[in-house]
Amino acid sequence: MTESLIGLGAVLVLVFLRMPIAIAMGIVGFVGFMELRNFRAAISMVGRLLIDTAQDYGLSVVPLFILMGLFVNKGGLSRELYQVSNAFLGHLRGGLAMATIVACSGFAAICGSSLATAATMSKVALPQMRKYNYSDSLSTASIAAGGTLGILIPPSVILVIYGLLTETSIGQLFIAGIIPGLLGVFFYLAAVRYTVARNPDAGPAGEKTDLKGRLLALKSVWAVLLLFFLVIGGLYGALNIWPIYLTFSPTEAAGMGAAGAFLIALARGTLTLQGTMQVLVETAQTTAGLFAVLIGAWIFSNFVNLAGLPEALRAAVTAAGLSPMTVMVMILLIYILLGCVFESLSMLLLTVPIFFPLVTSLGFDPVWFGIVVVVVVEISLITPPVGLNVFVLKGVVGNVSTGTIFRGVTPFWVVDILRLILLVAFPALVLFLPNSMG
Repeated sequence: MTESLIGLGAVLVLVFLRMPIAIAMGIVGFVGFMELRNFRAAISMVGRLLIDTAQDYGLSVVPLFILMGLFVNKGGLSRELYQVSNAFLGHLRGGLAMATIVACSGFAAICGSSLATAATMSKVALPQMRKYNYSDSLSTASIAAGGTLGILIPPSVILVIYGLLTETSIGQLFIAGIIPGLLGVFFYLAAVRYTVARNPDAGPAGEKTDLKGRLLALKSVWAVLLLFFLVIGGLYGALNIWPIYLTFSPTEAAGMGAAGAFLIALARGTLTLQGTMQVLVETAQTTAGLFAVLIGAWIFSNFVNLAGLPEALRAAVTAAGLSPMTVMVMILLIYILLGCVFESLSMLLLTVPIFFPLVTSLGFDPVWFGIVVVVVVEISLITPPVGLNVFVLKGVVGNVSTGTIFRGVTPFWVVDILRLILLVAFPALVLFLPNSMG
């Protein structure tokens, strides 16, 4: 156990020194494994991981979902999602901020990345909110908070990574994220209402759209709805209706989603040969980075398991006589504290190999734990001092201070805490859909 704690401390030091998380975890894991065994065993372990990763068919889900999100972005669907949300909500006080939240959830459903959602929607929603004199704190906060939905509403890249790290069903994780994701949308809308109730000038009402305008707006997003239903419906078994019987594995669903997004972008005339090459290159770069992170995490996980940290934690919990729920609350508090200083993916990769064996040994469902962890990661994306979504938004907007954005997102991470409490107290909110999968 001592060796693994030293290794964990070494990784933290290297990360704070700005070393990439993949390299830090890989180096520490290799050196630690070598100290516990020998150099030959360590190099053999790394070689086996590299070969297994290159040959694992299940990992193809990662580049396919990334490709799907990039093609959707090229198709210009973000603007139309915002327009349809604005048509139904824009006339309310704070309605444009609410429309931003709903549009972010729709874009997240086919993008899977929080940072991409926040960066894309800022270009679409912020000019409109400024046109109606929305406060900078509310307008930027609604985009930053709405962007966090990208890692929970399926398909989600971070859920894929959790599934690969823990060998948990990616299909069940995707389905499990739907109800918590919708709860997140509802709670964020409540946060907007609270903000404008305290300060009506923060979110003036916009123009009301008539029924014809709303129907025209809905018509423009049929492709998005169809693509989401195809991917998630195939995973859930909802497409098993006579005479068509379609049930997808996660990899097949990712392939269908990528192909569908490509056809949508092509049909809209927004995809050029140069744009297609750019999407393919960006997909390859992002995938290579994620695979490097995964390999580093697996090397570190092998070292931690060999050093006996999970077993030591289980023994300590048993000796202390703590109830499983008390241990879970302590783990979540650790996640919330780490989220204040760590980037979300780094936090996930560092902690899951340590906590997951303990959590499952206490009888908690791995799918439920995955969703709860992602909700905590969502909170870390908008909490100071790191708040990665806030800094991405600051980089895109430029003329709004990070302090203003952090003040604006306070009601949003407060309701996120309330949602987390609900999911912990009532696991059925997460497990109902996965348990009813065909």
